[in-house]
Amino acid sequence: MSLTSLLRPFFMPRIKQTSRFAAEGASIQMQQLRSLLKEAEQTECGKRFSFNKISTYADFCEAVPMVHYEDIRAEVMRMVEGERDVLWPGRVRNFAQSSGTSDGKSKYIPITKESFKRCHYRGGADCVAHYLYLNPQSRIFDGRAFILGGSFANELHLRSDVVVGDLSANLIDNINPLVNLVRIPGKKVALMEDWSKKLPALVEASMNKNVTNISGVPSWFLSVIKEILRRKGVDNLHEVWPNLEVFFHGGISFKPYREQYEAMTDPTKMHFLETYNASEGFFAVQNSWDTKAMLLLLDLGVFYEFIPLSEVDNEHPKALTVADVEAGKTYELVITACNGLWRYRLGDTVRVESTAPVKITIAGRTKHFINAFGEELMVYNADAALAVACEQTGAAVSNYTVAPVYATAQSKGRHEWLVEFERRPADMEAFADILDRQLQHENSDYEAKRSGDLFINRLSIVEARKGLFDEWLLKRSGKLGGQRKIPRLYNSREIMEEMLNLNK
Repeated sequence: MSLTSLLRPFFMPRIKQTSRFAAEGASIQMQQLRSLLKEAEQTECGKRFSFNKISTYADFCEAVPMVHYEDIRAEVMRMVEGERDVLWPGRVRNFAQSSGTSDGKSKYIPITKESFKRCHYRGGADCVAHYLYLNPQSRIFDGRAFILGGSFANELHLRSDVVVGDLSANLIDNINPLVNLVRIPGKKVALMEDWSKKLPALVEASMNKNVTNISGVPSWFLSVIKEILRRKGVDNLHEVWPNLEVFFHGGISFKPYREQYEAMTDPTKMHFLETYNASEGFFAVQNSWDTKAMLLLLDLGVFYEFIPLSEVDNEHPKALTVADVEAGKTYELVITACNGLWRYRLGDTVRVESTAPVKITIAGRTKHFINAFGEELMVYNADAALAVACEQTGAAVSNYTVAPVYATAQSKGRHEWLVEFERRPADMEAFADILDRQLQHENSDYEAKRSGDLFINRLSIVEARKGLFDEWLLKRSGKLGGQRKIPRLYNSREIMEEMLNLNK
């Protein structure tokens, strides 16, 4: 009997629990909210907003304002400096350093003991549970899990006992020691900061192991995998890891990378399972092979609210709960969670694909869209169109970003794409034509603005040199990997111009 068959029964009760989300989702969410308010009654935040007097969702909305990170930065920094009972009971030791806000500073997202236990690690266990349910023949525990993590930050100004770094580094550092028996690489390698040293160390630590599953951000894992294939002198990853069966991926859209992963793995053995594990919490997991939509996890210490796109720019936007969202609509996601974030606007937008249970796909970022000409282009439109263009031309893309080119007296506006190709198309203009047509297919507003070239011209493509996006990330944040991501769409030319200057 395999180790997986022995452990599988411990995960199966979770499938029954999550099946309740379809009929009882609203009541489960209200239980979460009441529990969070009760736990934080005696915090500074709880006293300020009289958590002890809140009994309904309407009370909650009236008493507690929605916030962006900038609104709570001062309170979070007091937590970083060691103050107790600010946004959450007790003293918080761990913080996930995430990408900067509009003022250019890094965000420090609290990771409380409760969010480790009740949210992030339970979310990881939910991934395994749903995968085992979908693949009863799995032998996932009979080999090693290759978990690709980030690193800790070198923040010398912080107190000595605080730990700041990528979410993945915090998770690896605090993981149950028993998990280390089935995980690679060891902590020393996993938490290395210098990628020029980390990449060869990751290859050495993994290429001769019996790896059955991998977890991480698709773009960063691709670099590791390609180096392993090069070192082994093979083209298919299953020649290195014959028992590899699943990639738990998240952090960025998988669409631009799926073709590359499928080309280097055996389709009869390989599965891909999408997750939504952000610095602020573990929110959703794919639980069906029939759809890429992810099940929203309603009982992991997170209460969800959804702002309709029509309300996003309002000073006091109205929000909906899971009971009121509509399938096919896109919303900005707002969370209240056991890490001390109260009505916190993540900046992520999600498309609700179904409501019983609530399943979502990630649409993009509230700031990462283009609406320079009334086209309202979202990241999921761009990802989908790019995937089709790559499929039809045999191209493969490593990274991309898009910005508007504004109209002048002599020319109409257009979208400018800066693309780093892993495999460039034979005909770049044909690739651009396909991409433009597919964007029109994905987005009716873009189609209307492109009709007859009346308002905007066909998009243009600038080819990025190899390594440009990594260089830009290093220049911007000093680090690669982890929560540092490329802004796919940006409504101004600020980022595009920075990259174009580097591309010379």
